[in-house]
Amino acid sequence: MQQLPKSVTFRMPADASPLGFRQQPARTLLEVDGLTRRFVAGESAAVDRVSFVLGEGELMALLGPSGCGKTTTLRMIGGLEEPDSGRILLRGRDITRLPTEKRGIGIVFQDYALFPHLDVLQNVSFGLRHLPRAAARARAEEMLALVGLEGLAQRRPHELSGGQQQRVALARTLAVSPLLVLLDEPFSNLDAAMRVETRQEVRRLLKQAGSSGILVTHDQEEALAMADRIAVMEKGRVLQIGTPDEIYRNPATRFVAAFLGRSNIMPGVAEGMAADTPLGRLPLSRAANGTVSLAVRPEQIMIEPDAQGDAAVVGREFRGHDQLYWVQQGDRCFLVISGLGQGAAEPIDIGARVRLRICDCVTPVD
Repeated sequence: MQQLPKSVTFRMPADASPLGFRQQPARTLLEVDGLTRRFVAGESAAVDRVSFVLGEGELMALLGPSGCGKTTTLRMIGGLEEPDSGRILLRGRDITRLPTEKRGIGIVFQDYALFPHLDVLQNVSFGLRHLPRAAARARAEEMLALVGLEGLAQRRPHELSGGQQQRVALARTLAVSPLLVLLDEPFSNLDAAMRVETRQEVRRLLKQAGSSGILVTHDQEEALAMADRIAVMEKGRVLQIGTPDEIYRNPATRFVAAFLGRSNIMPGVAEGMAADTPLGRLPLSRAANGTVSLAVRPEQIMIEPDAQGDAAVVGREFRGHDQLYWVQQGDRCFLVISGLGQGAAEPIDIGARVRLRICDCVTPVD
């Protein structure tokens, strides 16, 4: 479990797991119904009949490759892009044609969009100009305390690290108490180590504030780490929606299996809850019949040295906590992850003969 600063009191929702991931659906906050956006007449839609719901206090990730429509979807929800068709309902109110400033939605942009000539406190209080000066200052100071930057109120944005700038942008968004926070690739400007630290901090802050959020990202690790649910998109459409665990363990399509984590895709002939495959007869995670494609995660494959084995190691990558192997069996190459307590703990040399076996159910995919 993530260790929180001692000064922070974090009250977990009753329907949340110890890691903050919701275990049951929350009351609906946002409903996106059939959103479609086509930039050029006669060409494929950038966003094609996208529909999903978001619960109160839930964090959802729109995940997919560049050009899949996730950012355009986010911009339509935020009022920065007008849909050709479809509806957006926020707590049952149709906001599809409302201007951005009347939607009750906050947006954290990729470049943070901080005002360079204002200090941190002034940036955070910028959206509070409708309040008396003392009230606006008190609210801004409260948000800076929430994000742990109360000691940096007088600094300018260029005097902060990337992670600190990200927290200022989030504090400015939360200061106006939006019903929904939209995050557009918010960690793309940070280095790898800071991305890991900052994304957990942002998740904690959103949960502590009781805010709902939609995160746009092409980073599968980011989506798995941050989101309560993930919507995987390709070519303008949502292919699958579910918890990180559901989608990782039971991908609905070949694309989802390949994009969300690494997968070995192999053929099989299914009959009910089992299938005959190049690795023998295997149990299935869901029933299927006839010729199928099967997704097998690299960590589901056990690798064992065997001088008489029908496979050979053709590549190896040391990753500290585990070993990544490329194993050739006949005309097919399998990706295998092996760590302590999982198959061979000691490294297996390239060229060594091995045998493979599956230690879990495999998933039929389209």
